[in-house]
Amino acid sequence: MTGLISTEEILLRLALAVVLGGLVGLDRERMEWAAGLRTHMIVCLGSALAMIVSAYGLHDVVDSNRVILDPSRIASQVLGGIGFICAGTILQWRHEVIRGLTTAASLWVVAAIGLASGAGLYQAAVGATACALIILIVFKSLERRLFGRPRMPQLRLIVDRDRLVISELKEAIATVHTDPVGLTVTREQATRMDTMVIDLPARLSMDKQMVLIARLQCLDGIASISLSDDAGKASHQRGQ
Repeated sequence: MTGLISTEEILLRLALAVVLGGLVGLDRERMEWAAGLRTHMIVCLGSALAMIVSAYGLHDVVDSNRVILDPSRIASQVLGGIGFICAGTILQWRHEVIRGLTTAASLWVVAAIGLASGAGLYQAAVGATACALIILIVFKSLERRLFGRPRMPQLRLIVDRDRLVISELKEAIATVHTDPVGLTVTREQATRMDTMVIDLPARLSMDKQMVLIARLQCLDGIASISLSDDAGKASHQRGQ
């Protein structure tokens, strides 16, 4: 027993926070953002624990005749502090393209969900999670249909970090007279092979995309190349 809440209740609230934060994080993980499943789970868990400590953890050491606890203060501190993590998920690339705002918002929401779970507001926590998932998944498709925003072509490269020359990669991209909108590299610790994802401008024509793929296939250190766009996926494989 801790203060006014049992150990079983504490574990229930923490577990609920982990599950609900994970549900929101699954969508971000599917989109391959740095703040994915585990980040959302840990943020939600930390918020829930902070609320539990604020609301129940200090009753044994506080003289109620002199000090009045205000658990709501920890909520404002958590939501304010989460801004530092959210800022790290927002990236600004060339062409004035800003990415990561939705992921930052989802982190802020799971922090609030964690606070609700820690306070024992189960209906509010579950309801907010359901709403967040609807916004992230359902409304994304609806937004594309209504506003017709083109999806950026995306190149996925499997590269040998010891053989690939970055300057040659930049020169290959320059042959189609464009700059990448985004670049993400996932490093594999167990092998020399890394995954490199290059976001190309939506205005880049299919002909130029094919020219770029042909140029990349000539580079040493690239094991495979795949291209995805609104028309579907076309794979161009090359042996190591």
